[in-house]
Amino acid sequence: MPLDAKDARKRSKLLSLVLRHQPETLGLQLDPEGYVDVDTLLRALSGAGLPTSRDELEAIVATSDKQRFAFHEDRTRLRASQGHSLPVDLGLAPQVPPETLFHGTAHHRVEAILASGLRPGSRQHVHLSADVETARRVGARHGAPSVLVVNAAEMAASGLHFFRSANGVWLTLFVPAVYLRAATSSPP
Repeated sequence: MPLDAKDARKRSKLLSLVLRHQPETLGLQLDPEGYVDVDTLLRALSGAGLPTSRDELEAIVATSDKQRFAFHEDRTRLRASQGHSLPVDLGLAPQVPPETLFHGTAHHRVEAILASGLRPGSRQHVHLSADVETARRVGARHGAPSVLVVNAAEMAASGLHFFRSANGVWLTLFVPAVYLRAATSSPP
């Protein structure tokens, strides 16, 4: 019998914690690319009182609303697509970004970000969205949302690199303030 939505969400949240920030929570260790062996992961979940079958894990990965997880091409290993606070090499090649990208944040943070730029905080990369609505949803997780517009084309032309994760999130190491502006009430 498949996991119900509540159990799947519980496991998905634990996978996010383990595969992005604290693999030791389940006694795991990520390889340099951020992967963990699937069979080892399933044993660790079972040992933590959350027995999960391979089919259930596949369903969690396939139905993750943000496609947070990605199997290695041989499907024997799993990792988070982005959002790591641990040093991992996602093996992403620099890509040419669209002209404009967006960053959602809490309204109370906008002034400071516009003054000093966007930094990754505890994560490896700054996360950027390709559309305003996604950025707004991300910002809403932190309070009253605001959207910042990133002049990605100009930033890339100046030599700063962009990467795109397996789930479509745009990543960069830092966004200098000169490439940022607050979004107007309607999408730019």
